[in-house]
Amino acid sequence: MTKTQAKKVIEKIRKEINLHNYRYYILNEPILSDFEYDELYQQLVDFENQFPDLITPDSPTQRVGGEPLKEFQSVTHSPLMLSLDNTYTYDELKEFDTRVRKIAPKVSYIVEQKVDGVAVSLKYQDGKFIQGATRGDGVTGDDITINLKTIISIPLQILTKDKSLNTFEIRGEVFLTKKQFAKLNQEREEQGESLFANPRNAAAGSLKLLDPRIVAQRKLDIFVHTIPRPLSQAFTSDSQTLKILQKAGFKIILHSDLFESIEQVIEYCEQWKEARHKLPYEVDGMVIKVDDYQARLKLGDTQKSPRWAVAYKYPPMQATTKITNIIFSVGRTGVVTPVAKMTPVFLSGSTISHSTLHNFDEIKRKDIRVNDTVIIEKAGEVIPQVVKVITDKRTGKEKKQPLPTRCPVCHSKLFREAEEVALRCVNASCPAQIKGRLFHFASRSAMDIEGFGWVMVNTLVDKKLVKDFADIYHLKYDDLIKLERMGDKSVNNLLQAINNSKTKPYSKVLFAFGIRHIGIHAARLLVFNFPSIDKLSKAPFDSISSIKGIGSAVAESITNFFRDKENIELVNRLKQIGLNFTETSTTPVKSVFAGKTFVLTGALKNYTREKATELISQLGGNVSSSVSKKTDYVLAGTEPGSKYTKAKSLGVKIITETDFDKMVKPQ
Repeated sequence: MTKTQAKKVIEKIRKEINLHNYRYYILNEPILSDFEYDELYQQLVDFENQFPDLITPDSPTQRVGGEPLKEFQSVTHSPLMLSLDNTYTYDELKEFDTRVRKIAPKVSYIVEQKVDGVAVSLKYQDGKFIQGATRGDGVTGDDITINLKTIISIPLQILTKDKSLNTFEIRGEVFLTKKQFAKLNQEREEQGESLFANPRNAAAGSLKLLDPRIVAQRKLDIFVHTIPRPLSQAFTSDSQTLKILQKAGFKIILHSDLFESIEQVIEYCEQWKEARHKLPYEVDGMVIKVDDYQARLKLGDTQKSPRWAVAYKYPPMQATTKITNIIFSVGRTGVVTPVAKMTPVFLSGSTISHSTLHNFDEIKRKDIRVNDTVIIEKAGEVIPQVVKVITDKRTGKEKKQPLPTRCPVCHSKLFREAEEVALRCVNASCPAQIKGRLFHFASRSAMDIEGFGWVMVNTLVDKKLVKDFADIYHLKYDDLIKLERMGDKSVNNLLQAINNSKTKPYSKVLFAFGIRHIGIHAARLLVFNFPSIDKLSKAPFDSISSIKGIGSAVAESITNFFRDKENIELVNRLKQIGLNFTETSTTPVKSVFAGKTFVLTGALKNYTREKATELISQLGGNVSSSVSKKTDYVLAGTEPGSKYTKAKSLGVKIITETDFDKMVKPQ
C-alpha cells in the first residue's frame, strides 16, 4: 500500500471511529459491539504503526499518550471567561427579567441545568480540537489540553464539513457522575488516600493532575453549554447553535427548554427542584440565558458577569443546631476524623445528630467550638456538614477542641505525615480499625480466607471472639458453631480456609497487614529487597525509600508501623502460628526478570492475573498497571484490551503466554 492510499484508509477509519464514539457517548445508541469497535480501533493502530508520519494530534489513538507534564502553561481567554451572577430566590429572577426587558423587550430564555462541575474552554481550528483550558481568574487559565483529550465525549475532530464550524471556541462543564465519584472514593479509601468531598472537587482535582494516564482512569465527562461569540452569522440563537453542535459530535445538556416568560422559567426551575436528585450527575441550580445573540449583544457584560444570563441556585437544605461535643472517629486506614455531636435537628428527610468536621484544619479555619450554635446542611443532599458558626450567639461558654495526640480508642501515638492534614493511628490492632483490617486481611488478594466476609467479621468482633489477625487462627469449632447461620459444614469449611491461609507467601502476608501505601506490588518489591520481616523491620528509612518503585511515602508507612510495640507483638504471634515471614526463593531465580517492567492484558490460559504477577515479582520483575515507553514487556492473553493497542503504538515488545513460559522455564 502506498502512503497516499494509506492516508485515505486512515482518514476513513478515523471518521468511522469518531462516528461510533458519537453514537456511544453522545446519543447512547451504539451500533457496534465492544469487540467490533476494538477491531476497528486496532486497524487504525496497525496502519499508524506502519505509517507513523501520518499520525495526527486529532487521531483517536492520541487521546492518552506522552509522559507526565512538569507544569501547565498559561492561556489567555479572549473573550474573557466570565462567571455568572447567582440568584437564590424567584423574586431575584423576576428582577433579572425586568433588567433584561428594559433593553431587549422581546426575548426568549433558554433554561438548562446547572451541572456542578468545572468550567473549561475548548478551541477548534480547521475542525480539530487544538486547545483546552481552565477558567482560572477569567483572564488567564491553565492549558489542560492533554487532560481534556482523555474525555471521550470531547470530539478531537468534529463530525461535520460545515465551514461555519471551522475555527471556533466553546465552553462547557467537566463533571464526574455520581456512580464514578463513588467508585473513585472507594478506590482511594482502599489505598488509604484522603477522600474527595464531592464530585466537583474530584473533577477539579483530576484536571490538575500532571499525568494524563491517571486522568483517563477517572472517566470524566463534559457538557458543552456556552458559546462565547456566535460561530458565524448563520447562527442567530443559543438553542439553534447547541443543536448544531450536538450533531457535530458534542454532548449538550439534554434537559433544557425555551420559554417566553419569566413565570414559565420559574415553573421549570420548580419542576427540577426535587427531580434533579434522580439524575446521574449533581445539579445545584438552573442557568437562565437570553437565547437571541443580537439581544445578548445589546445587553453586554459587566466586569465580572454577562448581563444576559444568570444562575438560579437551589437553596441548600440547612438547619440551625448546637454542637454539644466533638468526638473522634477512627477509620479503617487509621485516619482520625473529628465528628460534631449536635442537638438533634430534622433536615432534608432525616434527623441529624452527628456531622463530620472533616479534619482539624477545618475546625481551625471555621473556628468551631463545643457549645457553638451552627448552621448545617447536607452536602450533595446526603452528608451533613457544618457550614458556619453563628458567632453572634456565643455566650462565653464555648470551648476550643485541643488537637489529640493519642488514638481515642487504643491510645497509641498519632502521626501526621508530611503535607497531610490527617492524623493517623498506625496500630494494626486498634479496635476501631480492626473490622476493616480483618476484612482486608482475609480478602482474596491477601490471605484468601473464603467465608470470612463482612458479616463474619462483624459477628466475630462484636462477640469479642476476634480482636486482631492472630485471633483468627485461634478460632475453634465450638466458637463458630454457636453463631447464627453457621452449620457443621460451614464451620469446617471456614476452619479449613483459615488453616490453608498459613501457606501464603511472605509478600501476601505483608500486603494483608493493610499498611498504608503498601499494595501488593509494593509488598513484593519490599520482600524482594528485604527477604525477611526481621530485616524489613530494622531497615533504615533511606534504604527503603531508595528502592525503585517505593519512595518516601511507603518508607514512612513502614517505619511508623514497626515503631509500634503492639505491631511487633502481633508479628511475633503470627510467626508462632506459622505464617510465612521469610522469602524462600533463591537469588539466581529472582534475577531472571531483574529490573524488567511488565504489563498484563487479556485472559491467560494457565495463569490467573494474580499468579502471573506474583511469578514476575518472584523472578525480580515489576508489574505496572499502565503501558509507557519504559515498559519492557506486555504479556498479552486472549482478547487483550487498550493496553495491547498502546503497546503496539509505542513499539513495546508484546509476548504471548508461550513466550512467557519459555522465559520462566528456559529449555
